[in-house]
Amino acid sequence: MAAQEHTSDQYTPKKENKFSFGLWTVGNRGRDPFGDFVRPELDPVYSVKKLSELGAWGVSLHDNDLVPFDATPQERDRIVRDFKQALSDYGMVVPMATTNLFFHPAFKDGAFTSNDPKVRAFALQKTMRAIDLGAELGAKVYVFWGGREGADAEASKDPVTAIKRMRDALNFLSAYSIDQGYNLRFALEPKPNEPRSDIYFPTVGHMLAFIYTLDHPDMVGLNPEVAHEHMAGLNFVHAVAQAIEAGKLFHIDLNDQKGPRFDQDLRFGSENIKSMFFLIRLLEHSGYDGAHHFDAHALRTEDEQGVWDFALGCMRTYNMLKAKVQRFDADPEVQQLLQAINSSDGTYEPLLSGGYSRESARQLKEARFDIAALAQRGLGYERLDQLTIEHILGVR
Repeated sequence: MAAQEHTSDQYTPKKENKFSFGLWTVGNRGRDPFGDFVRPELDPVYSVKKLSELGAWGVSLHDNDLVPFDATPQERDRIVRDFKQALSDYGMVVPMATTNLFFHPAFKDGAFTSNDPKVRAFALQKTMRAIDLGAELGAKVYVFWGGREGADAEASKDPVTAIKRMRDALNFLSAYSIDQGYNLRFALEPKPNEPRSDIYFPTVGHMLAFIYTLDHPDMVGLNPEVAHEHMAGLNFVHAVAQAIEAGKLFHIDLNDQKGPRFDQDLRFGSENIKSMFFLIRLLEHSGYDGAHHFDAHALRTEDEQGVWDFALGCMRTYNMLKAKVQRFDADPEVQQLLQAINSSDGTYEPLLSGGYSRESARQLKEARFDIAALAQRGLGYERLDQLTIEHILGVR
């Protein structure tokens, strides 16, 4: 069924869902390392219109997704003016912006971590101008993905120096944003590899540790992506949970991925349904209120209509899994199992949650435990996991 023919139901996307897409996602033309473009370019204004009609709330962009790399100042102002008018006409927002620091050949050895100080200076210039653009369009979050901030020949860079260069760049840009009064939050996006053999700060944990070494850690958080953590063979739900617990989930990129391969950016929920079920459960339980941003693209097999089928599919799948989460949480058998799993007589909670004291240490050292009973207790996880599957498959 074509996207525009889809009848309205409880899963139909609405503005209040805060779904957003990058211009580069619906604008992906299907090119890959082995084949040329299969779809025509989409005008950004047209993309705003179509996404709004499908129920999306926002659109994000790299600087050059909207303004060509070699545009004159006059061309830039005209393009931005027309784009802002489209946002107003179709009730759309720009929740996030970022900079393309990976496409142009000048960035072949990185941007902020390049060995060439001229490249590093140009990267700062380009990013300041892109931050200006994002602020002008109303963005609240600015994402940094270090697409080529890495190494192919390990001897080419001192990794300690590279980390320092990245810190210097983010400190500079944080101070610039503050000085301009933009009130932006920066979100760092980790990825383990591609297009470089190895990219610095490859996972959420690496980025989280790095944030606390910056001059303005309060304004810097994370933009984790499903595919990127899966490329490293990691549990994305756990990575997002760590970001949430630290108060650092500023933005999130939703897509899907077939294991630790190249970055596939598949339609959200098209592969790892169980993982995405628990991701949505985590986001909904945590009260996350930011953009639900889809950083994915239609398969190379698709024409333009397939692009809009893809976009609608991402949003509908999120809403379908959200409904299944709600039914799972409301299931009396699930609640009974969870209550049993987490049951306690209350004896040890004060000692475990009250922090260290000499008295608590004494009591714990003198406590007597029935180790045999602890070892023999069944936890009911098989039944709980089966209930999860039955809810996901729609038989409960």
